[in-house]
Amino acid sequence: MYRNIRYLGAVALLTAAAGSAQAGCNDYPQPGVDWHGCSKANRLMAGYDFHGANLERTDLSDSDLSGANFTDARLAKSNLSRAVLKGAKFERADLTKATLDRADLTGAALGNALLEKASVDRAKLAMANLAGAKLEKAELKRAVLAGADLSGAGLAGADLSRADLRRARLNQSNLLDADLRLADLRGANLTGAVGLTQAQLADTCGDGTTKLPPDIVVPSTWPCASRGDEE
Repeated sequence: MYRNIRYLGAVALLTAAAGSAQAGCNDYPQPGVDWHGCSKANRLMAGYDFHGANLERTDLSDSDLSGANFTDARLAKSNLSRAVLKGAKFERADLTKATLDRADLTGAALGNALLEKASVDRAKLAMANLAGAKLEKAELKRAVLAGADLSGAGLAGADLSRADLRRARLNQSNLLDADLRLADLRGANLTGAVGLTQAQLADTCGDGTTKLPPDIVVPSTWPCASRGDEE
């Protein structure tokens, strides 16, 4: 029995090593590259093309990937925390359960990207395009989404507490059971938002420029004073 256990353990280690070797961790960054499970933290890779790449479980934390192309790439469970991703392209990319905490995605293109259960706390997404993105149950606490396009996005069950949503476009988005506590909605467009309730807006910050669905009444606490930026 003991010999069998040792044998199975050795096979598992060899299999893992083979998988790592097959990942091509030393391959040059290029479209379709297979870096799944590789460590690429703190790298300078601005502008590189990762179209269709396999970057699942890849550690890209603290890397400069400004303007990089991740269109159709697989990034499920990848680590992009604190990465600089200004203007990067993630159209249709799979970022399911990825970590993007404190990442700088200012002006990034994430149209129709998959971000279910992703952790995006305190990330900078000002002016980003998230139209049609799937963000169900994503963590977006204190995220900066000022001027972002979230029209038609799936945000059911997402945590947007204390998020900066000033001037954001949330028209036709699904906000069923989304947490909007202390979110800043001044100038935001929520016309046609699905699942939005009066209770969700009770502790939000908004004003006369906030556009609401016709069945929602402006909360008595509005207009609210500027909260200032909180760290």
